Amino acid sequence: MPARIAVRFVALIALGFLLLPLVVIIGSSMTSTDYLSFPPQGLTLKWYGAVLADNTYMMSFATSTLLAACATALGVLIAIPSALLLARHDFPGKALLAAVWSAPLVLPYLVLGSALLQFTGYLGFAQTFWALLVGHVLIVTPFILKSLSVVLTREHMEFERASADLGASPWTTFRKITLPLMKPGLISGAIFGFITSWINVELSMFNTTAVLNTIPVQLFNYVQYSVDPSIAAVSAITIFISIVVITFVDLLVGLDVFSDKQQRN
Repeated sequence: MPARIAVRFVALIALGFLLLPLVVIIGSSMTSTDYLSFPPQGLTLKWYGAVLADNTYMMSFATSTLLAACATALGVLIAIPSALLLARHDFPGKALLAAVWSAPLVLPYLVLGSALLQFTGYLGFAQTFWALLVGHVLIVTPFILKSLSVVLTREHMEFERASADLGASPWTTFRKITLPLMKPGLISGAIFGFITSWINVELSMFNTTAVLNTIPVQLFNYVQYSVDPSIAAVSAITIFISIVVITFVDLLVGLDVFSDKQQRN
């Protein structure tokens, strides 16, 4: 019993430590001063109003959301067959292919962004939404692929064989057996991928323009010339959006259920 209480106490301290920066950001976004201040001196929502009235911020939010959603969707479409290929088949060059897919996880995003700028410039679509999309698919897909690789075990193949033995077509087996087994890894990988795309600065800043900006790059450019509570307001809005998205996913599919399934597997 004392050990359990001690573990819970340490867990609460760790949770408080992780939540403290969020409290500081949200508190600073409500200060009535013209500079960042915590604890806030007075409470006001004027900085949120200033952000929402600024078209550059709104366009950046829209660009980041669309970019992250498209990159995650394409990453899922690429990762599913790739994960099945790596998990279900042995072939020459398999280790090399797996290493290539994992490369974006270890390569600096600055290097990837610079290379992408040169590559898309050679093809004639540098610093466009499509160039950003190519780069974000590149960094999102490995997260989804790794999450799927964890849940695609050899044991799952027995269910697929049983389905085939009972006369199910390959498509029916994939839809009713394989895809539900992949769902925990698919959901967690998509969440990590979306977040990775949303917060990326290093790769994105090579391929943005004054008109085409993601919200992290917009903030990066803004803080070079001015630091006021509107920065905290933008950060707080992203926190609120993240909470809403995660809550929606939890209500829609039940993250706790999939977590339990993944632990049992």
